[in-house]
Amino acid sequence: MTADHEVAVRAGASLGEGPTWDPATGRLLWVDILGSRVHTYDPSPGRRAVRTTGQHVGAAKPRAGGGLVLNLRDGVGLLDPDGTFRWLHREPVPGRRANDAAVAPDGSLWAGTMRYDEAPGGGTLSRLTADGAAGTVLGDVTVSNGTGWSPDGLLMYYIDSPTRRVDVFDRRPDGRVTGRRPLAVIEEGAGFPDGLTVDADGCVWVALWDGGAVRRYTPGGRLDRTVALPAPRVTACAFGGPDLTDLYITTARVGLTAPTPLSGSVLVVPGAGQGLAQPAFAG
Repeated sequence: MTADHEVAVRAGASLGEGPTWDPATGRLLWVDILGSRVHTYDPSPGRRAVRTTGQHVGAAKPRAGGGLVLNLRDGVGLLDPDGTFRWLHREPVPGRRANDAAVAPDGSLWAGTMRYDEAPGGGTLSRLTADGAAGTVLGDVTVSNGTGWSPDGLLMYYIDSPTRRVDVFDRRPDGRVTGRRPLAVIEEGAGFPDGLTVDADGCVWVALWDGGAVRRYTPGGRLDRTVALPAPRVTACAFGGPDLTDLYITTARVGLTAPTPLSGSVLVVPGAGQGLAQPAFAG
């Protein structure tokens, strides 16, 4: 077990989530879901910026033409570089909100949802294309979380947190996924799997909610590294920096009666590994 982190952004986010490196701007994007805020961080000068979304935001990802795609409580919206907002796909469901999201190799957005009360089966994982067409990939999800793809794009990894599993699917040429099976199971007492990222070796890094750590699993499902962190509610991780070698990690304060000083901050492990460039949303 290693503990070689640094503090990237000292913050008090209620539910920090979704770190994403934007290579076009050289900045890190991350969100505070319950704070309804999208944060940007430029590590070179240490400059930070915050945008309020007006409703709970599960994820913010770069768009190929500039701006952001936002996974919001009532659906998926587009934010243009000039700040103009419009809905791409609006589908409000009472009691449900957006959670984690990821962009697939084909530029589609895979957006997760969950119920505020975390009722079993109340969430979904949907695929949205640039024209706003949306289709449900997985129903009967409880807390839709980490989603990622292998370096060759042939496998998709996915987490529905209460299952305690990191699942793997086969990705077909048309983008559909089949053959769901477990890659790894998080044991009792180690927390729940939350967000994930995949590195250039095809290994899967998994954030552990109530586990105070990030784990790295090989493509065969073997645990080969654990990074201990000074915050129990670790939510997600992503590689960033000019060479994509720094692992950025978001954390949360929500629900903690005695949060640690760094709960809600963004942490970084310099030189953790070699990440993959993430595609921008095609819309």
